[in-house]
Amino acid sequence: MRIGLLTEGGYPYLSGDASLWCDRLVRGLRQHEFDLYALSRGEHQVNEGWVELPPQVDRVRTAPLWTAGGDGAGYGRRARRRFDEYFGELAAALCAGVPEGTRQPSENLPHRSGEIRALEADRFSRALYGLAELARDEGGLPGALRSERAVRALERACRAPGAARPAREARVPDLLAVAARLEHALRPLSLDWYGDDALGSADLCHAASGGAAALVGLAARHFFGMPLLVTEYGVRLRTHYLASGAGPTATTVPCVRSLLAAFHGMLATEVYRQAACVTPGNAHARRWQERCGADRDKLRTVYPGMDASRFAEVGEAPDCADPDTLVWVGRVEPAKDLVSLLHAFAEVRKEAPKTRLRIVAAAVGPEGEAYLGHCRMLAAQLFPDEAEGPYAMGDNPVSFEEIGGPETPTVAEAYAAGGVTVLSSVVEGFPVGLVEAMLCGRATVSTDVGAVVEVIGGTGLVVPPRNPRALAEACVTLLRDPERRARLGAAARARALELFTVEQNVKAFHGIYLEILSRSPVDRAALDRTGEPLPFAVPAEARLPGRWTGRASRIAARGGPGWAVGTPVRPTAPVAGPATTEEAR
Repeated sequence: MRIGLLTEGGYPYLSGDASLWCDRLVRGLRQHEFDLYALSRGEHQVNEGWVELPPQVDRVRTAPLWTAGGDGAGYGRRARRRFDEYFGELAAALCAGVPEGTRQPSENLPHRSGEIRALEADRFSRALYGLAELARDEGGLPGALRSERAVRALERACRAPGAARPAREARVPDLLAVAARLEHALRPLSLDWYGDDALGSADLCHAASGGAAALVGLAARHFFGMPLLVTEYGVRLRTHYLASGAGPTATTVPCVRSLLAAFHGMLATEVYRQAACVTPGNAHARRWQERCGADRDKLRTVYPGMDASRFAEVGEAPDCADPDTLVWVGRVEPAKDLVSLLHAFAEVRKEAPKTRLRIVAAAVGPEGEAYLGHCRMLAAQLFPDEAEGPYAMGDNPVSFEEIGGPETPTVAEAYAAGGVTVLSSVVEGFPVGLVEAMLCGRATVSTDVGAVVEVIGGTGLVVPPRNPRALAEACVTLLRDPERRARLGAAARARALELFTVEQNVKAFHGIYLEILSRSPVDRAALDRTGEPLPFAVPAEARLPGRWTGRASRIAARGGPGWAVGTPVRPTAPVAGPATTEEAR
């Protein structure tokens, strides 16, 4: 089976999202062939290079998302009319499909909401695939999407009757901002990947995320009838909502934020509707997908696969950790809420004065560096250096360390340093650090966010987020009860080995690949590398009995063998035999 693996900002680049699990998946499925179609997010990612690719990767095609590339040839009159039609439909769908929370109370009628949602979803899909066909025929969309025609189409849609209030409030600078964002979001439609020698040669498209990668899969499905599998370990629509309100890419203008939210929401709905199967990484992501219209029959939860061998030595060794030490491991950012952890540790010290807190952290970006500096200052204020006697040097009970240092050379040894591992986040998707602690056989105290409860499954203590007192009480409970810590740690390791290993992840996707292809096989003549027919390349079970309607023209268009171009042979009516003596009489 040939899999077209679609990634955005990840595999095969060294840095990026979903790079590690994609590499493990490709290496684990040696019986399949993979073609990688990678979208890069920045020049720095391209300069860092690729990971070492396994032999089952046949070819790699890349394209940048951070630059628009060529605009294609200038549009003629007919192409301009097509663009006006399709983009006008898209703009009208966005203006009428603004999320309900931004509408006026009189506009939130239940019956109208359902009808509007279905109508605008169909209008959005027609416009999206129309733009995809226009991009293929004319060589690209960026020039048209950045033109004055696009801005005028947006303005007409915003001023049309029935447009939502935020759309009606948009001014020319807002429309220019929306047009620029839409041009960036629709860049995958202008790629040269939609040919018989590219995505058209795959049996299945597997998008490693939603958004731009899934948009490529939608276009391949539209052009070739290719079945699409979408995996989301972090829901892209949720990520867009979080990024639109905070951070360096925040959108402060309400009308711009509403129109972009409508676009990403409709795109997610179309992806879930057209995908043959959607694999969320946890129940938290699954609820988001169901909220966006994903069919429950298409959803299949597949947990991310972790390399358990890195933590086997610590997990199987006797517990030699300091029972009076709490450990926090992760990336430093405001969502991790280290401030609440430090205040909770101040309460822990009142009940257990000998307790220490080791923060094994790695700051990411300027925001992370600033937040780490703030946490260091707070720790110095809350916990002055303490000394055992008048002639001893003082020491702070809170230490900030990094992986690779003299005391914590590896991640496994960081978890092994303490008796209890703490997670204090206020926003979390799939808690990878929590699974690592479980593989090390450590008892955990976590906040109830994201998929934490689903991952823990009763093998650790869970408290509300932003509640330092509850976090402190749970930590003290485990610090005072070593037998309970041992029981929870053993149960956590057993659960992690059962659900969160690479082996179970690869096995699940192998079964899903076969299931999808058995339900929707790609009708294509099998050829060898010289272009000749390859007998018995496709098992008989992959073909459904029936008449070969229109098969010849499709094979010829896809570069099939010459003997398949002609009209299929059909049975003729039975010829009457010679009349018998009795009939002659």
